[in-house]
Amino acid sequence: MYWALTTDLLDTRGFHFEQHTADIQTLNQWARSGRLHVTALSLAAYPYVQDDYVLLPHGSSMGSGYGPIVVTREEMDAEALRATEIVIPGTLTTAFLTLRLRLGDFAYRELAFEQIPDEVASGRADAGLLIHEGQLTFSDYGLVKSVDLGEWWLLETGLPLPLGINAARRDIPRLQELSEVLRDAIRCALDHRPDALEYALQFGRGIDAAVADRFIEMYVNDLTQDYGDEGRKAVTEFLRRGEAIGAFSAPVKVDFVRPG
Repeated sequence: MYWALTTDLLDTRGFHFEQHTADIQTLNQWARSGRLHVTALSLAAYPYVQDDYVLLPHGSSMGSGYGPIVVTREEMDAEALRATEIVIPGTLTTAFLTLRLRLGDFAYRELAFEQIPDEVASGRADAGLLIHEGQLTFSDYGLVKSVDLGEWWLLETGLPLPLGINAARRDIPRLQELSEVLRDAIRCALDHRPDALEYALQFGRGIDAAVADRFIEMYVNDLTQDYGDEGRKAVTEFLRRGEAIGAFSAPVKVDFVRPG
């Protein structure tokens, strides 16, 4: 999504962009202090920053029938998982809140997302919640999938599971125009996918290009270019269910940048 902003293919309309890369849990924490003007964010973290940030109508990561997974060394059902400590990639991640919606209360321990597969494979943990490329590479560690949260969510609601979002600070001048530039950057990247993928692999922690391409195929889609009615309905339903279990400290306002 950022690649086009590094090229001369895009009219940035006078905006200057500086890239900051970090894992999603760190970005969630930074957003709570309003550190970045525009940021990727877990949807589950948005209610905590909604007074300072507004949702951009593009840049989402949604999976229809697939999503974060719980892996174990031997398959476990939901009842067994509720009695098991699960290693998670952060309490502000959408994956964690979705797992709470699926299981209810369970014991958990936080760990950096890239360390979770080995933590389970080594026996230091009995179950782990995987995001990012771990959803594709878990079998390399001899692990099995016990829960697919995207599959469960689709059966439960008939909707795609909204995971990552992009948000912008409300105090940005020309916010609607900025939104249009970022929308155009996504479209440009999709039109020049091989170049955008090559750029993204610089930040991929040694991820194989084929794995990265498969992951992009899963999560960069029409809903990334624009939420549309289905995407907005999915966001609203997810946050409504989070509110229902007391996940947030204040009522949630689903607020998108308005079209110009």
